[in-house]
Amino acid sequence: AVKAARKALESGPWAKTDAAERGRLMFKLADLIEKNAEELAALESLNCGKTITDSRGDMQGVVNTLRYYAGWADKIEGRTVPVRGNFLSYTLRQPVGVVGQIIPWNFPLLMLAWKWGPALACGNAIVMKPAEQTPLTALRVCELAREAGFPAGVINVVNGMGETTGNAIVVHPEVDK
Repeated sequence: AVKAARKALESGPWAKTDAAERGRLMFKLADLIEKNAEELAALESLNCGKTITDSRGDMQGVVNTLRYYAGWADKIEGRTVPVRGNFLSYTLRQPVGVVGQIIPWNFPLLMLAWKWGPALACGNAIVMKPAEQTPLTALRVCELAREAGFPAGVINVVNGMGETTGNAIVVHPEVDK
């Protein structure tokens, strides 16, 4: 998964995807989640034992979060910094790289949106491990991300126990954050 993320980030289509297109893909994913909200709410209830009413309520939060960060994608910019002397000093905002993400069991889809949103808006590639108890919605949203048009390797979800799979993400030398 890390190798796929690195390839997408450095030599795949994601490397050439501009900020406006990243935002468009995120908006499309949010639209697909909204379209499939009832299915996702049912999966979320099966996933973590929430009532269907609570899970339905979470869906709008997921959609709102992804749309919020999608709107930021083309507004992240550098700036010039005034310094003494005859120098030009500037900041350049660039993706961190491959971002490892581990989420707990209690709000699986909301936490996925909270993690994916800023990482994707900034142009990073993701390797995420959902809690071993609640992987269903993460796997389904991965399918929706593919349907939205995210290139292969940009979003990777790996299942497993925290002690093994989570640890492997945390200590992997090619995971940048």
